[in-house]
Amino acid sequence: MHRLMHRHLGKLVAGAALALTGTAAMAAITLPAGAGATGPAGGRPAAAGASAAGRDPGQPPPAVVEKARAQGARGRGRDPLTDDELRRARDLALPRAPRAAARDVTGRPGPEPLTTDLAEPDPSEAGAAEPPRRAVVSFYDYRGDGYVRTTVNLTTSKVEATDVQHGVQPPPGHDEAVEAARLLIAAPLGAGLRQDYRDATGRDLTGPEPLTVTGFVYRGRAEGAAPGALAACGEHRCVRLFTQVTGGRWIDTRRFVIDLSARTVSRLG
Repeated sequence: MHRLMHRHLGKLVAGAALALTGTAAMAAITLPAGAGATGPAGGRPAAAGASAAGRDPGQPPPAVVEKARAQGARGRGRDPLTDDELRRARDLALPRAPRAAARDVTGRPGPEPLTTDLAEPDPSEAGAAEPPRRAVVSFYDYRGDGYVRTTVNLTTSKVEATDVQHGVQPPPGHDEAVEAARLLIAAPLGAGLRQDYRDATGRDLTGPEPLTVTGFVYRGRAEGAAPGALAACGEHRCVRLFTQVTGGRWIDTRRFVIDLSARTVSRLG
């Protein structure tokens, strides 16, 4: 089967995506040493009257890095959510029904956590001296393919609203991308990825740990023609991957679609 695969090497160029290939294709990224930096050889000469430190007096002084202030248990106003608030928000937002009613990306009980963000203030509380702090927590429930968004009031520790939508596909989280890579590596269609990894490293690829992966959603028919096996994408949670050997070469896996809901792997084109 390997002889039937035409793998093509390519290079990433600024402003252009990797060329799509029939199988996983490696692309090396090479950055010139010191790219984007100016040193003594590349910088412009110091102007007459420059300071003893070599700084042009016409330029602003160098930035000073200040020590971050200690983080409290609770923020104020539009402060970012603190670590304690993030933990409380997720705990409050977890469904009160038995956890077995929802499933995460690996099939374990409980929904798959996605994001936790500070909620927009309620206009009716604009004049309050200390308006309540709220967070919006989002999950994906693989049991029913539902996108769940829950608003919690961190001041009163109460859930104020929960919204469940179907056919809505937010960007996948890191754990979802890793699970997609695991399924691709184990699938027959992952043979090209496994071979490219061996060509690049001399080692066998048995799991996603040596890879850096980023997932992006594939919505099936909403993006054009979808093969029969991918017709459910959009309702199902389907992703494609950018894949890199950690610290090394890129391997083009974008033609592969991993249906995380059905736990299957297909190929476009």
